Amino acid sequence: MQDAPVIEIVPSGAALGAEVRGIDLSKPLDAKTFATLEAAFNEHSVLYFRDQDLQPEELIDYARRFGEVQTLLLNHYAMKEHPEILYVSNIQENGKDIGYADAGSVWHTDMSYEDNPPRATMLHAREIPVTADGTVLGDTLFASAVKAYDSLSPAMKDRLKGLRAVHDVAGRRRKKGTANPEDQKRHEAYRLKPHPVTRSHPWTGRKAIYVNKGECCAIEGMDEAEALALIDELADTVVRNEFIYRHKWAVGDIIMWDNCAVQHLALKDYKLPLRRMMWRITVGYTDVYE
Repeated sequence: MQDAPVIEIVPSGAALGAEVRGIDLSKPLDAKTFATLEAAFNEHSVLYFRDQDLQPEELIDYARRFGEVQTLLLNHYAMKEHPEILYVSNIQENGKDIGYADAGSVWHTDMSYEDNPPRATMLHAREIPVTADGTVLGDTLFASAVKAYDSLSPAMKDRLKGLRAVHDVAGRRRKKGTANPEDQKRHEAYRLKPHPVTRSHPWTGRKAIYVNKGECCAIEGMDEAEALALIDELADTVVRNEFIYRHKWAVGDIIMWDNCAVQHLALKDYKLPLRRMMWRITVGYTDVYE
């Protein structure tokens, strides 16, 4: 029997995030190795693995260790042979996007419009945009909503108790009219979903701010202007520079983040003919409670 890999967890030096070294995720994980990864995930909120080359089945097998694979809203962008995987890409065929090109264009936490949002999201980089001089574009930013909550004053923490924000899958993009028409039609089928403004992490118990400007449109029982001002104040707190890890992609990267503790934003600083292709999978159903 092969010995368990000797893995190294290297913190990013930012408010969150760590690189995991010494592991090939295409290979099955023994219980001890998985326990190490899960503990690191709960501690650092974002884990990234360099130089990976997984087949779709291998990515799905790894992701399932963290929970049940979630159903895709935009399943017309799913991999045909493996519908668990969503193409996040700006590549086009016959003038149409083959993947979800608008993914992550506002600060958000994945699928917060669901009753039970996912525990984890994973991206596997297959193509990344690189300029002629070798500059990598399309960075992804991650913000710690846990450390943002910890920074709040006692008076603000008290004010937030019992408040519920309304999450809208299209959010303020609906008002701006920036969504793809086909995607917008699917968005419209989703009802608005209220969740606590602050949530307790199901595994660690740490509290996090659970609102963002991209997809929160109201607070129950609060005047609209007051609600949007509070949402903006809290959202701006989450994305302060001191709470952010910025990931510079390389082909073969796998990155996973904790939707109970993190918000993220994908920078759209590139366009065709520079191509980007990510495989995305979301797993684990979580309860959202204060």
